[in-house]
Amino acid sequence: MKSLLTLSDLSVDEVYGILDQAELFRSGMNYPCNGKIVANLFFEPSTRTHYSFESAELHLGFGILNFSPEASSMKKGETFYDTVKTFESMGVSALVIRHVENEYYKQISNVKVPILNAGDGTGNHPTQSLLDLLTIRQEFGKFEGLNIAIVGDVKHSRVAHTNFEIFKRLGMNTYYACPETYRDDTIAASPITLDEAVENMDVVMLLRVQHERHQIAQNMTEAEYNTLYGMNAKRLEKMKKDAIIMHPGPYNRGAELTDEIVECDRSRIFKQINNGVYVRMAVLKRAVE
Repeated sequence: MKSLLTLSDLSVDEVYGILDQAELFRSGMNYPCNGKIVANLFFEPSTRTHYSFESAELHLGFGILNFSPEASSMKKGETFYDTVKTFESMGVSALVIRHVENEYYKQISNVKVPILNAGDGTGNHPTQSLLDLLTIRQEFGKFEGLNIAIVGDVKHSRVAHTNFEIFKRLGMNTYYACPETYRDDTIAASPITLDEAVENMDVVMLLRVQHERHQIAQNMTEAEYNTLYGMNAKRLEKMKKDAIIMHPGPYNRGAELTDEIVECDRSRIFKQINNGVYVRMAVLKRAVE
């Protein structure tokens, strides 16, 4: 059984192995999993992660059970633990779980089928980091020595927390730019201004302002936030040659980025989404082998 809860559980060689497998799927490799069933248990809303997992499952030939808390026995008082155990008892081959609580998987440590963490609170998002890595490697062919800045709400971002750890292990030089209220001094990165980032970074990764968790930074308007911490046409012109823009999505147009940035030549936002399918195919294969 090979769960994927955090990338810190994996060696560097294991990370490279997943990326290599994702590239094989991207090149057309087939790996049918007929007869196996995966349950997608999303206790928090999701578009990209949920449906790219489902797309990956369909490509691999899995049967799929999609769980909705709003249409389940949880409305009758069933616990998270008992819900997960119910799906395990149905004979599924793997569980894909997103939950609002950090380290939710510790509550279900005795579950005997692989668990693929699709995001836990503000803690970890391993498959997002893997697809980010795949996108970066496709662009530059390496990780060692690259300069990357993550911009925005690093304090509440599971993407940032997972990425900083693995980027550092892979030899990337990591930086962050954010409003004071979004700082997190526990991360392994150095502070930088956004204007310094756009002029010197190979990768500028923007993070979503999480309206569902708190108001926009320091009560700024979206336009004010963009002026200080967002990408726009003015900053785009200052980026170094071959530098790219990334965003895990969903994004707030006008805040983290203006309309012209979303699909500009530097943007890899939709490439990230595409790579997410292949990465999730790879971790599903790993889970059920």
